[in-house]
Amino acid sequence: MASSVAGARAEFTTQSVSTNEPVVSVDWLHANLKEPDLKVLDASWYMPDEQRNPIQEYQVAHIPGALFFDVDGISDRTTKLPHMLPSEEAFAAAVSALGIENKNDLVVYDGKGIFSAARVWWMFRVFGHDRVWVLDGGLPRWRASGYDVESSASGDAILKASAASEAIEKVYKGQAVGPTTFQTKFQPQLIWTIDQVRKNVEERTHEHIDARSKARFDGTALEPRKGIRSGHVPGSKCVPFPQLLDSSETLLPADKLKNRFDEAGISLESPIVTSCGTGVTACILALGLHRLGKPEVAVYDGSWTEWGAQSDTPIDTSS
Repeated sequence: MASSVAGARAEFTTQSVSTNEPVVSVDWLHANLKEPDLKVLDASWYMPDEQRNPIQEYQVAHIPGALFFDVDGISDRTTKLPHMLPSEEAFAAAVSALGIENKNDLVVYDGKGIFSAARVWWMFRVFGHDRVWVLDGGLPRWRASGYDVESSASGDAILKASAASEAIEKVYKGQAVGPTTFQTKFQPQLIWTIDQVRKNVEERTHEHIDARSKARFDGTALEPRKGIRSGHVPGSKCVPFPQLLDSSETLLPADKLKNRFDEAGISLESPIVTSCGTGVTACILALGLHRLGKPEVAVYDGSWTEWGAQSDTPIDTSS
């Protein structure tokens, strides 16, 4: 490790980071923060019962220069399911409103460590943008390392976040939006629909891994959302997402990650689809599998909130 900041900057360059590795360290980000083509996104999002407001927390403290990416706002407006993937046109309009271009390297973080940032990492990859990384350990790790944060009660980033939501609204209403600076290239292999999951229950072509807690998977705990049955998709296996993180909310090294999947009886030779409650923590499983050399993991976007709400989907309880 270089002893001086100048030496560190020479050692860390954005081009030297491999897209084979899904995360970057806070030290790397600190050294590269002023790179002109690097953009940092605060993608904090919380479960409703946590009663935390990500936009307010962003205004109080965020990594200098970070934009706010609204997980609930940049979503499909044609479904009642929460924060589903928007259309290509809607996503392009939203991220263009944030000032993001295809030439940008993106680092995404959240206020927990590794949580909702993984969802936004996956979203960009679904739309063909591979130069995106999650900040390992997120804002807590950044602050624990003594790096500066900034606050903004109002300002450019809040206006851009509002503009991104407005752009999505316009696209879904068929109205014209501003110029697009970001071109999408949809990667259908990275996202699954309910029909693909139904087919997989019968054909078992893919290993299906569920990121929810063992109690929810087994059906012994009630679902947090009303009107949703308890249990799991037949044939799926449970790897609760916290098992992929260490005590400081950073991604485990490859050997420990592999052990977690081995212990759950998952063959990494097979193609894999992941799911969770609403398609957020399934992306943490995809992040971990990416570190293990599996970049083509699909995420079932509707996840349990969709599957468990249907009257005709098969459900198993206990494992």
